[in-house]
Amino acid sequence: MAQTLPVPENVVQLAASATVEVPQDTLSFVLAATREGTDPGQIQTQLKTVLDQALAEAKKSARPEAMEVRTGNFNVSPRYSRDGRITGWVGTAELLLEGTDFGRISQTAGRLTGMNVAGASFRLSREQREQAERQAQTEAVQRFRARAGELAKGFGFNGYTLREVSVHAQEPGIPPRPRMMAMEAKAASADAPVPVEAGKTAVMVNVSGSVQLR
Repeated sequence: MAQTLPVPENVVQLAASATVEVPQDTLSFVLAATREGTDPGQIQTQLKTVLDQALAEAKKSARPEAMEVRTGNFNVSPRYSRDGRITGWVGTAELLLEGTDFGRISQTAGRLTGMNVAGASFRLSREQREQAERQAQTEAVQRFRARAGELAKGFGFNGYTLREVSVHAQEPGIPPRPRMMAMEAKAASADAPVPVEAGKTAVMVNVSGSVQLR
């Protein structure tokens, strides 16, 4: 015969949270070159030449963490007419610049002739995110404990003990703010630094659970 457990008494569910805003410390640029024509082999050769030149120039300024350089998508695909015939070919090659030295990255992006800024975004580095999570977690736990103590006192108890608790961290998504500004600046001057401005990211930690009032 199954044993019926007693219904828990004097148990309170509660939650607390804390948010820490930190500056975004990592910048990513996507630079792209596009070529069109009727000969896919020629388009591929043209893109490879542009990409090799840009890659060699960018690597001169590359530094670990400050600015890392890598290639992105490289593809040549057909263009079709309404009746399904191939009317030409279009190809795209990408170069990615990413790091924590905004000045170095924007200066390098401005020097790369033959490639335009196709996208830009900011984010938190792993170290910065972990540090922000630890700070938010400490504050959230303190608020959880303070609220539990207040509830215990309010209900006429001397204190409480933890029954169960869960901790969850989240980083709200933020759209890439500098994209249009970066593209306009690139079109205005081929060798000028691309102007960028970092925002902040809010890192939130939620603590929820139940306590036994005593």
